[in-house]
Amino acid sequence: MSSRMNSRRIVLWRHGQTEWNAESRHQGQTDIPLNEVGREQARHAAQTLLAMKPTHVIASDLQRAYETGKTLADLAGINLAVDPDLRETFAGTWQGLTRSEIIATDPEDYAAWGGDSDIRPGGGETRWEVSERVIRAIEKGLANVPPGGTLVVASHGGALRSALGRLLGLAPTQWTILGVLANAQWSVLSELDENMPKLPELKWRLQEYNAGSIPEPAIGDDK
Repeated sequence: MSSRMNSRRIVLWRHGQTEWNAESRHQGQTDIPLNEVGREQARHAAQTLLAMKPTHVIASDLQRAYETGKTLADLAGINLAVDPDLRETFAGTWQGLTRSEIIATDPEDYAAWGGDSDIRPGGGETRWEVSERVIRAIEKGLANVPPGGTLVVASHGGALRSALGRLLGLAPTQWTILGVLANAQWSVLSELDENMPKLPELKWRLQEYNAGSIPEPAIGDDK
């Protein structure tokens, strides 16, 4: 079997839409369910992701991510593992406020939050703290994924972006270059094989970002 076929994949999948998403209201760890649009988004996305032959699906325990992940797990006929470490950023007093309300009450922290891993939104978690627990959950999930397998991680936009920055070896100040992950969209990482040049501790390569389709084979100078 080739090293390429042995490479595992991670699919970082954001939950479908909620009413608070539609209202531009900061959710954080408030447990808001999917709305009807979000449920349809999850069903549509699951049909597409099924073509990637997922072997394992893990999800945040917040119902919007849990329901999204369960849609795929049920369709694929595999068990859904639930991990609270995949929750969205706890955002303290910002939770439940719209973007304009946060800017009106906490403009300096809000402006700095995007590029500063030490800012505590609403007195909550820093981006770095979020990335620590999300990476822990992903590594736990990967422990069960065989060579050539695919782990789908159903979680939240901010949590997934922080984890992706870590997996790609980006400095926290660079995480803001990653755009907002849209509802029910995903990013795909493939494991670097032994023939690929690596930086120390770098194990993953970004194949797709903010996608709604499965990756197409691509021909390039580095395979």
